[in-house]
Amino acid sequence: MTSDPHSHTKTSNSGIALGLIRQWHWVSSALCLVGMILFAATGITLNNAAHIAAEPRTTTIEASLTHGLQQVLEGHDTGPLPVPLRRWLQQQYELDIPARDAEWDGSEVYLALPRPGGDAWLSIDLEAGELIYERTDRGMVSLLNDLHKGRNTGVAWSWFLDVFSVTCLIFSLSGLWLLVRYARNRPGTWPMVSLGVLIPLLVIVLTIH
Repeated sequence: MTSDPHSHTKTSNSGIALGLIRQWHWVSSALCLVGMILFAATGITLNNAAHIAAEPRTTTIEASLTHGLQQVLEGHDTGPLPVPLRRWLQQQYELDIPARDAEWDGSEVYLALPRPGGDAWLSIDLEAGELIYERTDRGMVSLLNDLHKGRNTGVAWSWFLDVFSVTCLIFSLSGLWLLVRYARNRPGTWPMVSLGVLIPLLVIVLTIH
């Protein structure tokens, strides 16, 4: 009796596909492990934000600009703060002010500096040459929550969130494929998957209006 070469080829291809899916599954799980722990933990903190006490800390800096810096500002009425002013703030107060467009209204310059886990702003009275900078830090929990939401985090973190989401999809879909592959030997597979679909659906239908 001769063996069917087509059957052997199908078995071989199936084994290769299974190995590839397993590879994707464990690699994607390794890549998104820390991120999934972080997002699961911050999901809890976000959902219970009202019960988590936070003590914001506010730092205020008041300064008088030099005559030279006032002259530099006189030549501007739009765009970011001038480079000499930003360099002076870095040297004098260790403030890293980004080259972000400020609001100029003729007598005052205002620059909003939102950040994860806090807020900041800078205001300059052009006539008096007085500068006020205020920064509020709301703590580590607030920082992690803002990272979860992608709030005021910049382009790089936004790209990370997209890549992380794709990695989680690969992890989940490859896991689903493995569930399908081994469900025949594990009778509890589909009841558990059904519960995973049914429970959130029932909560939405019965409790959210």
